[in-house]
Amino acid sequence: MKGRAVVAYVIIPGIDGSDGRHWQTLWERDRGAAAVRISPDSWSAPDLDDWVGAVQEAYDEASGRDDRVVLVAHSLGCWAASAWLDGNPSSPTAGAFLVAPPDPRGPAFPRRAAATFVEVSARPLPCPALVVGSTDDPYCSPEAAAGFAEQWGARWHPAGACGHINSASGLGPWRHGRELLDSLTRR
Repeated sequence: MKGRAVVAYVIIPGIDGSDGRHWQTLWERDRGAAAVRISPDSWSAPDLDDWVGAVQEAYDEASGRDDRVVLVAHSLGCWAASAWLDGNPSSPTAGAFLVAPPDPRGPAFPRRAAATFVEVSARPLPCPALVVGSTDDPYCSPEAAAGFAEQWGARWHPAGACGHINSASGLGPWRHGRELLDSLTRR
C-alpha cells in the first residue's frame, strides 16, 4: 500500500517558474512529496501545448500519490490549468486554485513571449475552483479577474492590494492564500 497524502497538488507557476521566495515554491517545499511542479520546456517563451502537456505529466504523477488532486496555478499558469481542464473534463480533479490570472487582452500581457496564450478564453471548469486577484495587479484589473472567475464558474476572492501576488509582493508563505486553498479542498 502506497503512502497517501491528504491531497496531492500540481504546482503551475507563470513565466520562468516561481523563484525561491514565491509562495508557490514555499508551499511546494512545505507539502513535500504531495506537491508536483510542472516542468515545461518553454518556461521563458511559453508554448501553451507544451505547458498543457507538462500539466498532464505532473497530474499523472500527483494522482499516483493521491486520488484527490488540486491544481495550484499562478499567473500564466492559470491559463495552462484552464486549458488542461478544458481538454480533460472527466478527470477527477478535486479543485483549481487560480491566482492572479493575467488578462490576455490587457495592455500588459506578454504577447511576444506568450504568443500561443493570446487567444485563450475562460470556459466553465469541470471542478470546484477559486480565483484570487489583486486590486492593483499590473497584468489584470480586478473586474477582468472577476469576469474570468464567473466564466470559469469559480468563486471569486479579491485579495486587496497585493500587486501580482508573487514574490515581489512580499507575501512570503502567504498564510491567507493557504487558508483560501484549504477552503477549496475541504470535503
